[in-house]
This record gives sequence, structure tokens and C-alpha cells, in this order.
Amino acid sequence: MVLGILSAIAACPAIVGTTEAVRQGQKAQAKDRHRGQKTNLVIKLPAPNAYSRKFEGALVVLKDNKLYVQHPESKFPPGSVHPFAGYYLPYPSNQSKWIGAGYKGEGLVSTINDENHLNWVYVDRRTHEAKYGVRADAEANCTGPWDCTEVDKRLIFEGWEGFILVQEDEKEDLWCLYFDRFDDGLSSEGRIGDFEATGSPRRMLEVQLVRQEMPKDFDMAQEERVERLRALAGKQKEQQENGLVNGGS
Repeated sequence: MVLGILSAIAACPAIVGTTEAVRQGQKAQAKDRHRGQKTNLVIKLPAPNAYSRKFEGALVVLKDNKLYVQHPESKFPPGSVHPFAGYYLPYPSNQSKWIGAGYKGEGLVSTINDENHLNWVYVDRRTHEAKYGVRADAEANCTGPWDCTEVDKRLIFEGWEGFILVQEDEKEDLWCLYFDRFDDGLSSEGRIGDFEATGSPRRMLEVQLVRQEMPKDFDMAQEERVERLRALAGKQKEQQENGLVNGGS
């Protein structure tokens, strides 16, 4: 009896340690759950300036395989843009490479239409424009890693925030999104910031991208319900299969 009590006492630290590990794992899963949730992207300026009224809180939208910003003065053709609605997703061919290089993060996808078709979001290797496309489009470019800051959940790429808006069309006041990958104002190798090479100076603005929870509308509620039912059916099927296996052994 005494031996049994001593054994139980000796096992207590291990039990407590295991319980704490499980609890921490559950907390980590809950903390990272946001990564798989579909969110919009909105613009935030690092500091108030003359562009604050135009861009603060403006929505990032998709058009013609590029990422733009829809602000009060932009003139997009009716029905030509789709709001960014995306989440993090491991990128199959590059995930292990990023980890080996000391990076943290995953790929990034967004719906591109009302039918919820998904495309990868990437940075063009040559121009450093933020773009979207199927895997064949993304593969030869910079597909990530995408991540977010710990507190405010601002979007980051390759570990930092280097997003720049560039005015692509002055007449229609259309601004598209770039990533200043080499931290040189997009000025190297004849890129858009090399005004001598391009011969056409463009307005450029440093911005931050904030992941914003999407409004919970009827369609989203139904979609989430279907996903939960699928998960429940899969769990029940697994339990039934395990029961059959255990019963036959």
C-alpha cells in the first residue's frame, strides 16, 4: 500500500507536466486559429499625413491579377474588383525551405470571385508587385513566407513590413501594392522607384496592412456550418472505423 502511494507521488510531477503541456498546446492552437480564418486587408498609415483621409482604413482589392486599394477617389470600372478575403496556407514546395532559412510563416491565399475560387498571393520576383494567381503563376515568383505581427496582426512578408503603394494611374487615381523587398525604395534594377530608368516618376507611399475580420453575413455562417458538419462527419467515421478495428482484434 505504501509502495502504491509512493509510486503515485512520484508520478505526480509527470502528470502535472503532461497536463500543462496539453494545456499549452491547446492555448497555442487557439492563438493560431486566426491564421486559417478568412480576413480582409485594410490600409493603415505608419503616421498621420496628407494621405490619411484617402487611405486610412481603405480596403485592399483584387483586379487583373494585381492588388489595389479602393479609396474614396479611385475610379474602378463597376464590378471589376473583388475584396481581398484570404488566410494563411502552407505552400507545398517552399514550406520546408523557409523553415531551413530561419523564416516563420506560410503561403497566403485569397478568394478571387463570389464563387470562392482561391488563388495564391505572391510578390513578383522582377517588379516586386503584389499579385495573385494559380500555382503555375506563383511558382516562379516569391510566394512567401507570409506572416503577421504578434499584437496587431499586421501582414508581414519575409519577416518584415515593407509594403508600398504606387500610383499606377493618375487620371483614375488607382494605386497598386508593392513590397520593397530590398529596402531600397524599389529603386534597384530599373524598378518603379528608379525614376531615371523609368522616366516616369510615380507617387509612392509606405503603408501597413491590417488583417480585419470580415462581417459575419448569412452566406459565411452557412459556409462555416457546412465545414463543422464535415469535420463532425469525418470524426464520427474515424471513430466508427476505430471501433470496427478494435472490435475485430
